[in-house]
Amino acid sequence: MEPQTWLKSEAAEQAYEPRRRRGLHVGLSGKLLFLTIIFVMLAEILIYVPLIANFRLNWLNDRLAAAHTAALVLDAAPSGMVPESLAQEILDSIGARAVAMKMGNQRRLLAAANVPSAIAQDIDMRNVSWWRAIVDAFDTLFFCRPGDAVRVVGPAPMAGGQFLEIVLDEAPLCNAMLAFSVNILLLSLAISGIAAAVVYFALHYMLVRPMGRITQNMVAFRADPENPARIIALSGRRDEIGTAEEELGAMQRELASSLHEKNRLAALGLAVSKINHDLRNLLASAQLFSDQLSTSADPKVQRFAPKLMRALERAVAFCQSTLSYGAAQEAPPDRKTIPVEPLIDEVHEALGLGLDVPIRWIVALERELTVDADHDQLFRVLLNVARNARQALESRGQRDPARDQIRITGRREGSVVVIEISDTGPGVSEKAQAHLFQAFQGSTRAGGSGLGLAIAAELVRAHGGDIRLVPGTIGATFSIRIPDRAVDLDAHRGQRARA
Repeated sequence: MEPQTWLKSEAAEQAYEPRRRRGLHVGLSGKLLFLTIIFVMLAEILIYVPLIANFRLNWLNDRLAAAHTAALVLDAAPSGMVPESLAQEILDSIGARAVAMKMGNQRRLLAAANVPSAIAQDIDMRNVSWWRAIVDAFDTLFFCRPGDAVRVVGPAPMAGGQFLEIVLDEAPLCNAMLAFSVNILLLSLAISGIAAAVVYFALHYMLVRPMGRITQNMVAFRADPENPARIIALSGRRDEIGTAEEELGAMQRELASSLHEKNRLAALGLAVSKINHDLRNLLASAQLFSDQLSTSADPKVQRFAPKLMRALERAVAFCQSTLSYGAAQEAPPDRKTIPVEPLIDEVHEALGLGLDVPIRWIVALERELTVDADHDQLFRVLLNVARNARQALESRGQRDPARDQIRITGRREGSVVVIEISDTGPGVSEKAQAHLFQAFQGSTRAGGSGLGLAIAAELVRAHGGDIRLVPGTIGATFSIRIPDRAVDLDAHRGQRARA
């Protein structure tokens, strides 16, 4: 890695370090553990609410069941007379202060001891709704006071009885509910701890660790994106984590390739700028010598000197604009109405296709076809495409002078001029077609850079046209479409008025 790139990566990593420490102060694992405990406790609370209400009802039903037995014993006593000591033992066994039963229109007190003067609450166990049971349970749990008594009503144990009622102290019920709540709390803490640990370790190994691995890879790749070793290694998972790894790996490979291509372009630009400086000086010297050749009286020299001077002028201009593709934009086209046929002849001469080159050059243009374009830029477009055609024909191992040909056709379709350049070569591969007009990616032959088609596409687009590969043809056929400029009607009327 170059020193500048290394320093930039180090600076980026140092700048990212404080953000990384702040962002990961409470890690994903800690948040997961905390949320798991909270959710388990919430679930236990939702379970506790009906449990405490059911516990209260069961406690009261147990007292009523004991009172049922006591009522049968007391009612079976001769003349209903029960010794006071036995009645007290029966009341103590069921934890009640009084037991009474209503039969017909009479309410009979079966046993009583220390009956309170006031009753804090009446509880009818014959018809209790779930909502009323929950409200009464929390009322008992939070608002009971020492010495409060409640009257509990339930069904009578024998035929002819309407209901049985007992008077109880509320404090034992409240103490039993508190003890039950403490046991539920301890059990909930144990269950939540076990559940949180199981969920934590399961999610940690299934999600947190893979996400931590992906995060570490992203941090490492950000520090040195051009290092192939920093691209994430796939774990082979078939779930969303595996998909994220595959997409991240593909993105990293594309980014690394783009950065490598960018560095390549930068290095190429520096090399070309150095070569351009010396080559321009050499061409300038050759141009001086060609000026001296123009004074020669030799007819052959007089014939070829203008063409040589024109070629040198173009070469100097090309050297001057060599970096235009990568470093700057092409100059806007200086559009004029030019004939197409002489331009095609110039391209033929620049390619050097003479009698010693076994490639047929076929031109089929509409009569007096003209195009609204920049002469030099359109020359570059046609030359680049035609040179690719010649190189494609020459790249074949077997040469067939009767078959090898480059064909150029031209026609006008309304306000659009269409020029097609085709060859009988091997055609364009599918791999090259995917990036046909991209520099260093769309080369149609081994060792090519793809700059010719990229520059041609840029120049055609500057004219408002397009260039494309025509599918389904023998060899390769490129279609170039250049529209005429729109006419300013006001300016046109002004010119006619002045005329």
